[in-house]
Amino acid sequence: MYKILIGCPTSDYHAYCLKEYIEGIKALTYPNLDILLVDNSKEESYIKKIKEYDISVIKSPYVESARDRIINSRNLLRQKFLEGDYNFFFSLEQDVIPPKEVIERLLAHKKEIVSGVYFAEKNLISESFHKKILLPVLYDFVKENGKDIPDKMRFFGGDELDGSLKEVKTAGLGCLLIHKKVLKNIKFRYEKDGFDDVFFCQDLRAKGFKVFADTSVICKHLIKKRPWDWKDIRK
Repeated sequence: MYKILIGCPTSDYHAYCLKEYIEGIKALTYPNLDILLVDNSKEESYIKKIKEYDISVIKSPYVESARDRIINSRNLLRQKFLEGDYNFFFSLEQDVIPPKEVIERLLAHKKEIVSGVYFAEKNLISESFHKKILLPVLYDFVKENGKDIPDKMRFFGGDELDGSLKEVKTAGLGCLLIHKKVLKNIKFRYEKDGFDDVFFCQDLRAKGFKVFADTSVICKHLIKKRPWDWKDIRK
């Protein structure tokens, strides 16, 4: 049986969803897993709160940039994963609550990288209206004349979420199962005009790996409960 490390970067920004996340993890039916969170909060109070739930957690040094804090935490998780006797790392962000049998379902595909589905709010803007809609955090290349345009991405459409396994070009790190062979070759990073999940998948493709998504694995994303907005955080 494969051994799984499950975890994510976290901070006191996610205190609002800690209880629900821990309940979700403890409900998982896969028997051979360890849990590790990496807290990058400025203060020590949040790591103490996590420990009250009897969850393994370590501290990552605090820096001003939120994206730097996240990258540092992800690479610390990567280091702990590679040092252990694990087969897969399951990246599960703290505001994503998966089905309890998620690991078994993702493992069943026998892929090196496979994602579940969760949705994020995106702004839909035209000359006549502006509204927020929910879209899956899964992307493919835009096609023109039947050919992929690698520098243009589009969200997966609703009709593509048909319950089957799909190859995607980019998936978020919110619910992503990653084989050890992948993380031996790729570290987490970001550049100025993008986030780490985009560059992680870009680096995957450059190394010849493929990303898949099980569109039957639908997760709950606690974005409606979030008491802050990314635009208000120093990136």
